[in-house]
Amino acid sequence: MITTASLDARPRVLPVVAAALVSASGFLIFALEQRIPGYLILAAALATAYFSGKAQHGKSLFRDLLLLAIGLVIISAVPITTDISFSHMAVMGTAMILAVAVPYLLSRFVFKDHAIRFPVLTGQKWNRTERWYLLAVVVIGYVLLPVYMIPTGVYENWPAASDPGTIARLFLGTNVLGIWDELFFICTAFTLLRRHLPDWQANLLQAVLFTSFLWELGFHSWGPFLIYPFALIQAWIFSKTKSLSYIVSVHLLFDFVLFLVLLHAHNREWFAIFLY
Repeated sequence: MITTASLDARPRVLPVVAAALVSASGFLIFALEQRIPGYLILAAALATAYFSGKAQHGKSLFRDLLLLAIGLVIISAVPITTDISFSHMAVMGTAMILAVAVPYLLSRFVFKDHAIRFPVLTGQKWNRTERWYLLAVVVIGYVLLPVYMIPTGVYENWPAASDPGTIARLFLGTNVLGIWDELFFICTAFTLLRRHLPDWQANLLQAVLFTSFLWELGFHSWGPFLIYPFALIQAWIFSKTKSLSYIVSVHLLFDFVLFLVLLHAHNREWFAIFLY
């Protein structure tokens, strides 16, 4: 029997279902590398949002999930690997730019709601806790990353870099990827999801996308137990600081330790400062 209460609950349930389907599609597309089933689930997510009837914000829910879906499809259209050849970096780099730029441009100039923003110059100084956290990130990376990457052999998913050219490309690749993660998963995915869900729900769902993407990139073994909390913390920090520059600084410090660990793992006499 359909009651008034159940009809009233329908608008509140549909955004969660639609957003959860988007995250499920990301898991299929990236973590399981099942592109076609993932795209079908993504289409189901958009249909759920579109046919939400006269639910409150129903149209904007469809619009925002469409923007996120476009970004996911664009980045999934190219091989997601740690190949640092010039050709692959150009292809993947182009897809990364488009995956962020197309949703942003559609939001700002077509839908004209400017939902996606990249706040860099916020005018707010980082407080003492935030500055200390930057140091803590380096220490956490120093403790965890060698233990994760070397005994498990996960470092082998990255190419060995021993000459100046490959070292420079590895450094560039890790840094660009770190910046893109924040632009797409936090400033785009998390921002769009939290327009329709409580922050904690939006955070849980964006972290699934974040973790699934990095799994396909090569963070296997128990990597998700490291990446998922990191993704949650990054979005939480962004919700508090509203500063892209801060979360990028956090990510790049962590990735700098990752870069050093990769160099050491492939060239054990280099940077022999890690414990594992």
